[in-house]
Amino acid sequence: MYMPRNNRVNCRSLVFLNLSMMLASIFKSFGFVDIYVWIGNNSAKLGHMYAAASTGPNSLVSVTSILGGVSDNTGSGIAHRSVLKTGLNIILACSIPKNSPMLETQAEKILIQKLISLGYTKSGLGGTS
Repeated sequence: MYMPRNNRVNCRSLVFLNLSMMLASIFKSFGFVDIYVWIGNNSAKLGHMYAAASTGPNSLVSVTSILGGVSDNTGSGIAHRSVLKTGLNIILACSIPKNSPMLETQAEKILIQKLISLGYTKSGLGGTS
């Protein structure tokens, strides 16, 4: 795979009690960053995959299912809220059970905290959130 010289890739694995997370970021020229996230619960399955991005000046976010058939609210909700809170475009794969709101909340909280602590939010990259 060709990658220009000024791109950097960072990858982190996070494990919490019953939750596993893989976070990869690709820094591109001009301060742009792509975020790829996998969240799992006691399973190494990829799960449904979503692309979420800010789509307008009024903080609108679009989310689409790109793998896994019919979308569920768990992964698409985490992706949607993550974009709202960080201002980043996110590709998220999620294999959390559908009817686990506490687990979903925990996963989202950990993801947002990690993105902010690593400085991956738009405001941390010199943009606006």
